[in-house]
Order: sequence, then C-alpha cells, then structure tokens
Amino acid sequence: MAEKAKVAFYWCASCGGCEEAVVDLAEDILQVVDKAEIVFWPVAMDFKREDVESLKDEEILVTFINGAVRTSEQEEMVRLLRKKSKILIAFGSCAYTGGVPGLANSYSREEILSFYYKDGDTVFNPDNKRPTPHFIEGNFAFEIPEFYERVYAVDQVVDVDYYIPGCAPTRKVVKNSIDALFSSQIPPKGSVLGASSRSLCSECPLNETKPEKIYLKSFKRIDKSQPESDKCLLIQGYPCLGPVTRGGCEALCVKANYPCTGCFGPVDGVKDYGAKAISFLSSIIDSIDEKEIEKIIDEGLSNPLAIVYRYSLPKSLIFDTKIKKNGG
Repeated sequence: MAEKAKVAFYWCASCGGCEEAVVDLAEDILQVVDKAEIVFWPVAMDFKREDVESLKDEEILVTFINGAVRTSEQEEMVRLLRKKSKILIAFGSCAYTGGVPGLANSYSREEILSFYYKDGDTVFNPDNKRPTPHFIEGNFAFEIPEFYERVYAVDQVVDVDYYIPGCAPTRKVVKNSIDALFSSQIPPKGSVLGASSRSLCSECPLNETKPEKIYLKSFKRIDKSQPESDKCLLIQGYPCLGPVTRGGCEALCVKANYPCTGCFGPVDGVKDYGAKAISFLSSIIDSIDEKEIEKIIDEGLSNPLAIVYRYSLPKSLIFDTKIKKNGG
C-alpha cells in the first residue's frame, strides 16, 4: 500500500473560524483522511512542536496555516513548517492578507500595551507591570512569546505557494481547494485556490438590479437601517464592496441582506485591496465639493480605514512602507 501524503494544520493570530471551516467539511473530511495522513494539527489532536522538528525537510506534502503572524512563537512555527513542507498555503483572510487582527497595525505596539496594561478603563495595575519575554521569579525562569511591533500576513514572513481566501473560507471553497491540490494538474504557484477570478458581483443574486453607473449623495449604516432584500445594496446607499472583491463565497453575506465586507480579498492583478476599495467608493460619491464629501464620509463611513482595510491592512502599500518581506 502506497504511503499517504502528510498534511499539517497550524493556527496563528486568528479567531479559530478557519479551524471550524475544516471541520465543516463534515463527511468530506473522510476523503482527506483517505488520501492523507494528518501529522500536525495541535488544535484538534495531541501534537507537539517536537513532532514537526523530527520530520525531514519537505516531508510534509502540504501545510495549511491560518492566522496572521504577531508573535515570535508564531514566526518560529511558520518558518519551521515552511522548512518541513513542500507546499505551504495561507488559509483564510488573516493568513492571506492579515485579516481583522491586522487592523492593530493602525496602532503602535506601545499604544496597545499601554491600553491593556495601564490606560484601559477596567485596568488595575498600580505597579505598571507588563509581560516580558524572559521572566525570573526565585529559582524559576519563564519565557513567553515576544509581541511584535506589527502584524504580518504569512507571505511577509515566509514564501507561500497558494492562498485560500475567506473569513472563514466556505465549505465549498475548502473542498474545491483540496480537490485542486490532489488533482493531476496542480495550479500554478501563487494561485488563489477554490475561489473565482471575477468579482463578487458576478455571482450576486442582486446584480441584475445594479445599474451601470451609481452615484450616491450619502451612505447608510447597516446598524442604523434595514436594507430592502430585492435591490442592490449599493444603490440603496450601503457600502458593499462586492465590485472590488473576489467572488467564490456565493454571496452569502448579501443573501443574508448584509453588504460584502471584502473578506475574499482582491481580484487578480490588484496589489492593494484597500486602495482599490477607496478608489471605488470615491468614484460613486456624487459631489465635487470638499466639505460635502467630508460630510458624506463622516456620516456614512464612520471608520473608513476599517471599512476598506478590514482584512488587508498589513498588505497596504499606502499606509505602510516598512514591510519586511521574507525576513529581509
């Protein structure tokens, strides 16, 4: 009997939704088990770092890493798994583009630590103590991971072979991605697996109600009003990012009467998702008056950065010029 291919999963800075996405395969996960041997999945099975270290270089066929990189431990594990894997996949928005944890890059490390250990409303820390990577108490020495200055997408730390988008990736996208990896014609390196190369609008059930040109005098907030369910959310004034977001999710949020927030990332050829989103939203504001434009943004887009870079701030070319790629 032929030896099964070895597969690994690892969880960095994320909410855990991508782990649930794997479990959501339900009976289809048996097809994975039939084709592969899971050799590392610490969130689900009792694996240790030593189990990975004992493997030969590139002995693992494919590793799925979800979550961004924020700590020294996460970087160490990502580098170790890269060394031990033939194929490494950035699995989900946080690994692919930095995700929601990446919004922390709008604050410095010092601002974050000061809030949580000194300035926060519920903080009681009269001695102003903070966690330190190396700590000695009596005869005992402790080490905890270092909290980095910024959040990194996985490909800003190591070389990535493929990407699977989504927050979290849908069951269909995960299944299609796995099928592609185990097919006889493996996709070109750098491909986004399981998703569409077209924008979300191409699969949105409300697309036929969207006119060719859209001009808005105001934006609406989804927490303040209820959209009509049979009309394009954009023409109703809701900042739906479907036109600049990769399809493949089957428009699940729109079907739930909620605007697309962009978790599937950019379509092919777009290097800065947020910049594309800014350009798009600017193009549909029906005004050339600076004060009126400021009012439209202030009233309807209360936190523009979190709207256009909700999942991709670490990959921004506009707001961050200090990215160190691949350890360089």
